[in-house]
Amino acid sequence: MSLARRQFLQTAAATAAAMATVPRWAFAGEKKVVPYRISLAEWSLHKAIRGGELKNLDFARVSKEEFGINGIEYVSQLWEDKQAGSEYVGKVKQAAADAGVESVLIMVDSEGALGDADDAKRTQAIDNHKKWLEAAKELGCHAIRVNAQSSGSYAEQLALAADGLGRLGEIADQYGLNVLVENHGGLSSNGAWLAGVMKRVGRPNVGTLPDFGNFCISGRGTPEAVWYDRYQGMEELMPFAKAVSAKSYDFNEDGDAIETDYYRVMKIVLNHGYSGWVGIEYEGSAVGEYEGIKRTKALLEKIRDAA
Repeated sequence: MSLARRQFLQTAAATAAAMATVPRWAFAGEKKVVPYRISLAEWSLHKAIRGGELKNLDFARVSKEEFGINGIEYVSQLWEDKQAGSEYVGKVKQAAADAGVESVLIMVDSEGALGDADDAKRTQAIDNHKKWLEAAKELGCHAIRVNAQSSGSYAEQLALAADGLGRLGEIADQYGLNVLVENHGGLSSNGAWLAGVMKRVGRPNVGTLPDFGNFCISGRGTPEAVWYDRYQGMEELMPFAKAVSAKSYDFNEDGDAIETDYYRVMKIVLNHGYSGWVGIEYEGSAVGEYEGIKRTKALLEKIRDAA
């Protein structure tokens, strides 16, 4: 057993002992209040969807029937028409209602750089995201996930990204929605930089969606790859987190993730008082998407049940 796993279980045991003294009213309907809920990111099924085995409109049903997951996170680039037209959004909403699942958020890509150095392009990117805010509102989501692409020096990119995100956050506030930034390459995968952007924005509805695995700043898949320490990054991003992405690739014979120490990273998540959705985002290739989702869910459940 790894040191991190022993430490997590020791913390969980201490928590359980403390819970024994908690009054009965601290439990809802006599059930233990769980520290987080498990959702499914649509990207976990991107191969099946892009391969024609599934459609975006199948996502809600498959999440519930195949995996017993009640919260779903859409990916804009996997929608059939790649846009948030009202008629199509109605179909997505009905599919979720028919399956009995909750629409958590929409991950939005390819709508322009919110930190573009060109003022006009940055404004256009902000405007491009409005239709996804409208779709998220209609679906009952709490947020859209966006990216913080920019260019220039460290400080210049921080200022530009903060401007674009802050302005989008003002618009999102009108919809009662959050704007969440994922560590997704470039400086956004530098935990200190993205935390600095959040502090610069200073809006309660603009936060982060920390992803366990997306801490490669450049050169991913090459010998020259530059990586930011994922555990340090999680510590820096969790104070602003309103969603969490449980990225997974491969697993060992005990069912534990190989690339990320889930016990260590989930201890960080819980130590920051997080109790929202933790979204499964399987990207491995050793097993198929369905099996990878099931293994990630089993690992998250094992950790949750010990907490």
